[in-house]
Amino acid sequence: MATEQNADASIQEDIIACYQSLLDCSARMLYQARDEDWTSLIDEESRYVSQVERLARLEAVQVLAPAQMARKAELLGLILSQDREIRARLMQRKEELGRLIGESQRQRKLNRAYSSSNTSL
Repeated sequence: MATEQNADASIQEDIIACYQSLLDCSARMLYQARDEDWTSLIDEESRYVSQVERLARLEAVQVLAPAQMARKAELLGLILSQDREIRARLMQRKEELGRLIGESQRQRKLNRAYSSSNTSL
């Protein structure tokens, strides 16, 4: 019985450690988004997803004690707050890329129009 309780406590600690790791990963992702380091952000996101998958496996076999549930809620609140800013910055980047693509397409059309009018002269 004592070893089962120790195992449960160990898994609960692992779950909280995973949430803390997600928070740390999220903080790095936020820093990278603020710095517009999109390549590093994508790399960090893959580590984040791995942690989420690990967390899902751990939580499937263990229910947290009330103290750990409170800590989990605190960590999740921080993670979600960072996630909102990361998503907002990614949407800004998406809009910026959309504008650049539109400008590139317009430039290409202009080049084609001038190329075809020059060849007809």
